[in-house]
Amino acid sequence: MYTTHEFGCFYSQPLVPLLSLFLIAAVNVCKMSGLRAPSNYTEEPPRHPSLIVNSQEPFNAEPPRSALIASYVTPVDLFYKRNHGPIPVIDDIERYRVSIRGLVEKPLELSMADIRKLRRHIVTATLQCAGNRRTAMSKVKAVKGVGWDVSAIGNAIWGGAKLADVLELVGISKLTSVSPLGGKHVEFVSVDMCKEEKGGPYKGSIPLIQATNSDAEVLLAYEMNGEPLNRDHGYPLRVIVPGVIGARSVKWLSSINIIENECQGFFMQRDYKMFPPTVNWENIDWSTRRPQMDFPVQSVICSLEEENTVKPGKIVVHGYAASGGGRGIERVDVSFDGGKTWVEAIRYQKSGIPYVADDTSSDKWAWVLFKAEADVSHTTEIFTKAVSNRHYVVT
Repeated sequence: MYTTHEFGCFYSQPLVPLLSLFLIAAVNVCKMSGLRAPSNYTEEPPRHPSLIVNSQEPFNAEPPRSALIASYVTPVDLFYKRNHGPIPVIDDIERYRVSIRGLVEKPLELSMADIRKLRRHIVTATLQCAGNRRTAMSKVKAVKGVGWDVSAIGNAIWGGAKLADVLELVGISKLTSVSPLGGKHVEFVSVDMCKEEKGGPYKGSIPLIQATNSDAEVLLAYEMNGEPLNRDHGYPLRVIVPGVIGARSVKWLSSINIIENECQGFFMQRDYKMFPPTVNWENIDWSTRRPQMDFPVQSVICSLEEENTVKPGKIVVHGYAASGGGRGIERVDVSFDGGKTWVEAIRYQKSGIPYVADDTSSDKWAWVLFKAEADVSHTTEIFTKAVSNRHYVVT
């Protein structure tokens, strides 16, 4: 029997105790925009049968581990689904609008036709739920939230308009940290209604300097893997913030607000923050920590489950490694003897193109797949660890 372990950045990701259940009134807050949030789950889209469902309502599911390493670009149907309520429905794409307002001199509303007139930009980026691997974390210390295995992550080719280009339409120039009217953050508000916001919309924010930096490649995306977004992934328009936890890549976009301080929504202020081991539910003080943004460096073995029985001999392991903030993966090591010795794994992204961290031929926002092999003659534990090109190491 071979027991596999993946080293990662295990951090506290508590959620407040579940709020009392209540019915969300059938109020169509975005009726005039042609996009609405249903009050129940009767209009859900179809999903792939191989998905592992962690929550049915709202629907949260991940693919089998093996699906992640089957291809560099994750098929849309096998991309993890992270939802907080019923999936929004588009009734009339011609009436759909996203508003840009707040601390701007020229607030406006944009249709999909307006957004498509802007220069189309393509970025390959890995998106990951901040709760990925929460099940493994709970084995160390109990955490709350959806119990994800290791597959709340995927890599896709996103197409859309750069947010920096969109913000220029309201008078905010590129590489701006403070707007002329004092805005320092960009808040994204969804049509999606969730109980954590007491029936209000899901929302999140990023700093204005990140939003206006073309090199950060933040998108208002309308394509995924060359096709229009599907409903589970934010149709007709969503935000993609490369290198940052998926909670900031807001789906079903309703409005973009330029604000002075960061978003005060639940998922910015009372979730997805990192605390030391001394913090628990009795002494937690959310205000002492900033919202998590870049996701940590990590590596995961996907070709074996937690416990596999195989014959002695050559063992080949496959997996993924990823690091937030555009940091590449400098090295992936695998130990086939419980950490006594290590083998450097082969890293790769696109077929036929050598992967070199920071090289222009490599996708800096995307994961790296790896492969390693060794001869094993007895029961052992297999570990993996990764190092980013900024020398951040998993522990």
